[in-house]
Amino acid sequence: MLAGKPRVTGPQPRVILRSTASRDLAAPRFIQHKNEAKAFYAGLSQVYDHIVNPGHWTEDMREDALVPAKLDDPNLKVVDVGGGTGFCTLGIVKSINPSNVTLIDQSPHQLAKAKAKPALKEVTILEGDAEDLPFATDSFDRYVSAGSIEYWPEPQRGIREAYRVIKEGGVACVIGPVYPTFWLSRFFADVWMLFPKEEEYIEWFTKAGFTDIKITRIGPKWYRGVRRHGLIMGCSVTGVKPKAGDSPLVMGPKAEQSGSLNTNPLTLLLRLILGTAAGFYYFCVPVYMYLKNLVWPKSWDM
Repeated sequence: MLAGKPRVTGPQPRVILRSTASRDLAAPRFIQHKNEAKAFYAGLSQVYDHIVNPGHWTEDMREDALVPAKLDDPNLKVVDVGGGTGFCTLGIVKSINPSNVTLIDQSPHQLAKAKAKPALKEVTILEGDAEDLPFATDSFDRYVSAGSIEYWPEPQRGIREAYRVIKEGGVACVIGPVYPTFWLSRFFADVWMLFPKEEEYIEWFTKAGFTDIKITRIGPKWYRGVRRHGLIMGCSVTGVKPKAGDSPLVMGPKAEQSGSLNTNPLTLLLRLILGTAAGFYYFCVPVYMYLKNLVWPKSWDM
């Protein structure tokens, strides 16, 4: 399948999407910045596995999302970028020898949680930047990134890095949000962080040089309206690297450096407060969906 004709799979009818020009990624999205994201996770890391996962990133969703990554050989070398507390990594090591897996994230608080998990004891855990990975070109067989792209100031740069670090024939799998269609959900999504459109995922993968680009839609079994309201983990996007070497896409210097203070501390604090407040909406929506399903099960829908 050619990169220009990506496949979308999932419970919805199969559709073909055409690449369109990306939105302005600069504003307002208050947490789509390295410093804000790091500060955000300094607090969220303490409860991430207990609050985020039940509503947005369940074990069933994780299994569905990783199927397209083709983790079909325990000896594959896999990098989990933006792996946070290691929840996705726990899914990876079910199929891959832990000693062949590398987890990298910019948040030391998230990584501390990952290091404490016995199943990840043999995994290499590093602190680093998804937009500037500290690995040689053609280093890994598989690239996985779950719940990270929404914080990248330059998602195109991060996906370009995904292409660079995997080997010829390797698969990159990016799992992330989907842009909602309901106006109120769109408002809070745009204030909080990046919710890419499916067309934008396709565009970024295509420009980076990937072929055989596919989108698999995911969501909790009880969640209604993944497209209408969006979901922090709403789709799994994969692409294949057709030949060895660096990405054909040439980009200039990074917009932001991880660990450097790009904004006034008071401005950063204000952005963090506003972004977190907007994000609270997305912690309430799954609760509403879950309670709605108890009263009117999704299986009753026609």
